[in-house]
Amino acid sequence: MSICILFPTATEARQFQHPGVDTVVSGVGLTATAYATLKAIREQRPSLLILAGIAGVYPQAGLDIGEVVLVSSEVEGDLGFFTPQGFTHLAQLPLEMAFERRHTLHCPHLPAASTLRRARSLSLNAALAPFVDSSEVEIENMEGAAFFHVCLQENVPFIELRAISNVVQPGHDDWDMDGAVSALHAALHQLLAQLPVVET
Repeated sequence: MSICILFPTATEARQFQHPGVDTVVSGVGLTATAYATLKAIREQRPSLLILAGIAGVYPQAGLDIGEVVLVSSEVEGDLGFFTPQGFTHLAQLPLEMAFERRHTLHCPHLPAASTLRRARSLSLNAALAPFVDSSEVEIENMEGAAFFHVCLQENVPFIELRAISNVVQPGHDDWDMDGAVSALHAALHQLLAQLPVVET
């Protein structure tokens, strides 16, 4: 089994090593992630792609800073229009145009043996955006929806792991970046140990 792990930043990737696993710093945001994901698929032909990074937690989610979750679904939360009634997601606008109405993307490859909790995620280019609907999700990141979309379109198995580093709340600056990255790496090693033998 060949595995490639995408980290949005060098900070999240720092000092992570695992024999036989390729790592890529994919860049922050949906555009950079879409490009890096497709490039990894085309050039490396992995059996499994993993996106691993930090995330913010919404106050109502019941998750703790330092906790690591498997992401079960992603929504590109700030894709849409501002209307007189407020922000409306593109998939829910009554536009008379022929286009794919893409809202919630699901991961069909979650490892059943993992003890990690699962979380639903919102992906945003505008972090901490006050106008998005976060009522049906637990965490926020800036890459996952693009990663899900490309992997689903290319029919490549994928998993996303996120370590909680902060609360999604403007003015809440109590981040634990180092603790989240350490927890992320420990969870990655645990996950990799549960997967079939990695090619070296």
